[in-house]
Amino acid sequence: MFETVFTQVVILFILIFLGFILNKTKILNEGAVKGMTDVVLYIVTPAAIINSFIRAFSPQLLKNLGIGLIATFLAHIVFILLSLLLIRSKDISRKKVLQFCIIFSNCGYMSLPLLQAVLGNDGVFYGATYIAVFQVVTWSYGVFLMGDGLKTVTPKKAILSPGVIGFAIALLIFILQIPMPTVLREPVSYIASLNTPLPMIIIGYHLANSNILAGLKDLNLLFSVLLKLAVFPLITVFGFYVCGLKGTMPIALTICASAPTAAISTMFAAKFGRDTSLSVTAVSLSTLLSVISMPLIATLAEHLLK
Repeated sequence: MFETVFTQVVILFILIFLGFILNKTKILNEGAVKGMTDVVLYIVTPAAIINSFIRAFSPQLLKNLGIGLIATFLAHIVFILLSLLLIRSKDISRKKVLQFCIIFSNCGYMSLPLLQAVLGNDGVFYGATYIAVFQVVTWSYGVFLMGDGLKTVTPKKAILSPGVIGFAIALLIFILQIPMPTVLREPVSYIASLNTPLPMIIIGYHLANSNILAGLKDLNLLFSVLLKLAVFPLITVFGFYVCGLKGTMPIALTICASAPTAAISTMFAAKFGRDTSLSVTAVSLSTLLSVISMPLIATLAEHLLK
């Protein structure tokens, strides 16, 4: 498992390096990347979720899906509580950014391509539950944390986010077994296939603008990266193990939890006037170190939960 996951992560990093080169050679600019980000967020990610749900209905799959949703919500609650307990700083902006960065994973950009490669459509099927919960918690507690408390929380945004809408459509297709003619299924499949290269290129573009060396000197940042890449995923995998959950579902959710800091942390930091440079460095450093941490966590998850 380690060799398989490590190989897939290296493949993803080659695509990330391409984004890095496209930045440095000025082939891509900020406007183009913003457009690509919107395409991934509003079109590609929902398509990838829907594509993984076009399958024969099974009560066991539906049961596992429900368990996965509950488990993912509980995991996020634990992450939130630990972030409040472990991340301390007199600088409120800095504290909020670091707390956000350790709670939310890059579960769409990094996890879905890896899940597809390692676990196939079943992995993406269960990974979609993590993304749905991520979207709801991001646009509720995430906005509450980074903004001005309850004043900035909009329930409509949490419920109508692209990931949640895509998950809802996919769930209806799966439960009701809505037939998908080839003329519709093929375009969805083609768009879903973009979920690997486009997000990686976007991450690489942003990596080129980060200051990794400065991050290596920031002990608080290094501590938060350790929590994000090692401590929280280990809590997740051992939580599943203690509860007796085994199979593709807990392995997929653990891989989602082991992903580096969510790229949306930088967008939220900019939107709400927080420490944007810190968020960029956190995303970049955790992404680079995840080439080692994700294969290790995935291997442990397979060993304990298979």
